[in-house]
Amino acid sequence: MRITLLGSGDAPGTPKVGCSCVQCRTARERGISRLRTSVLVELKEGKLLIDTSPDLRQQLLACGSPRIDAVFWTHGHYDHYIGYGEFYRVQPPPPVYAAEEVMEYCAGFFSFLKFGECEIEPCCPFGILGSEATIFPVNHPPALTYGIRIEEAGRIFAYTSDTRRDIPAGSMELLQGADLLLVDAIVPPDIHLSKHMNYREACELAHEVRAREFRCVHMSHMIPWDLPHTAMDMESFEI
Repeated sequence: MRITLLGSGDAPGTPKVGCSCVQCRTARERGISRLRTSVLVELKEGKLLIDTSPDLRQQLLACGSPRIDAVFWTHGHYDHYIGYGEFYRVQPPPPVYAAEEVMEYCAGFFSFLKFGECEIEPCCPFGILGSEATIFPVNHPPALTYGIRIEEAGRIFAYTSDTRRDIPAGSMELLQGADLLLVDAIVPPDIHLSKHMNYREACELAHEVRAREFRCVHMSHMIPWDLPHTAMDMESFEI
């Protein structure tokens, strides 16, 4: 299984428009960025895209214009699904997997596209592209939001999606022992939000579930570039 982080930023991305903080200045000076978070997972029978960010066109071009065989939407916030329209006149729109309420909300926006809508039951394993996946609820009020666990050839990849630290116990079980965990960490450790984890909480969660390796994603422009375990756009992993 090969995982590529197409983007590692939050909704505004980094550099943030109109911002002159040290992280945004560094990004402009070095020509680096945090595009909105999206993940490419290469499985036995095809390529799965987790979330379709507003930067999807740029992200797909950067990783060699792969044909996408399936999409999973975590939740209905625009920075996680709105880029699906980039498939228009590029390839047959891939089938989308999502929980019922997420599908109902997001798919309605794309009435100009015809694509397969695959509603999946949380916490029930299902087959996708020759592998086994399970989606699970997290805690990102007020949006109904789901993480995902994918297992192939005994290896486990897990992604929390956007969430607070208090993830349901059953979902925490599904994160246990992941070979690679991507975890929401939107702000530095001295800031506390009601909808997301900060950097300290994300690292604590990764250690609690005994992830073999982890990266923080969905990071805002407030996160320094040199913090350990923070993701970089286009970083890839073989597990």
